[in-house]
Amino acid sequence: MFNSINKTYPTRVEELDSYGMLIDVTKCIGCGSCYVACKIANNLPVESENIPRASLDLSSTRFTNVFTRRIGDKYRFVKIQCMHCIDPACVAACTVGAMRKTETGAVVVDESKCVGCRYCMVACPFKIPRFQWDKQLAIVAKCTLCLNRLEKGIQPACASVCPTNAIKFGKRKELIEEAWRRINNNEKYVKHVYGESEVGGTSILYISDVPFELLGFPKLPEYSLPSITENWFKYAVPSIITIGILLLGGAYLYNERLNKKRRVIYE
Repeated sequence: MFNSINKTYPTRVEELDSYGMLIDVTKCIGCGSCYVACKIANNLPVESENIPRASLDLSSTRFTNVFTRRIGDKYRFVKIQCMHCIDPACVAACTVGAMRKTETGAVVVDESKCVGCRYCMVACPFKIPRFQWDKQLAIVAKCTLCLNRLEKGIQPACASVCPTNAIKFGKRKELIEEAWRRINNNEKYVKHVYGESEVGGTSILYISDVPFELLGFPKLPEYSLPSITENWFKYAVPSIITIGILLLGGAYLYNERLNKKRRVIYE
């Protein structure tokens, strides 16, 4: 049980005192408990027992999984799911408002609005949203950070079952403090919290003892992708409109002068 959620929604996503999860790669043993818990909590179908779980990619019925990474003589297990960005590109790209950022920090899909355009799949820097290829009226699906549980004051299913405490749930600000506390107290950790600043910050954070690029994490800029278009519309578009008005005004005055000269000649 954790503190009740503040229902007052801030005007900007940067102000969100949102929830998140800190995943410590050094503690994960690849047991797959989080995978099973996610399936149960979201009523998702279970795959055939003949298919190795670790070989399965994310899908519209598989919101998270733990993947094995070999780095030299080391093996590491990495839990992957939606990163729940602070300023989500998928939300900015959605043309019908089906993708939304909630006050909890979770980024979710409104199934009643989604038209299956898949713009969110293209926009996501982590390539997380998945399309329901097996359905006629298909939409996009992904991890919701167990929003229905959060709204009841219960932590996400995956975090609640981790036997090694590799997943820690809490307020994002506090998780960042905890991440740096562990890093500063143990030399084995890489001096970086993945998700603290990538694409403007994410609600899912990672710490590791091996470089993140070797674990398959993409190297991304610190600015959020929607901020690019925001600046474009804020500065470039008004400039273009102003230039357009000046050009049209100049053309109008030039034509007026020509018309005056023509009238003088014909008179």
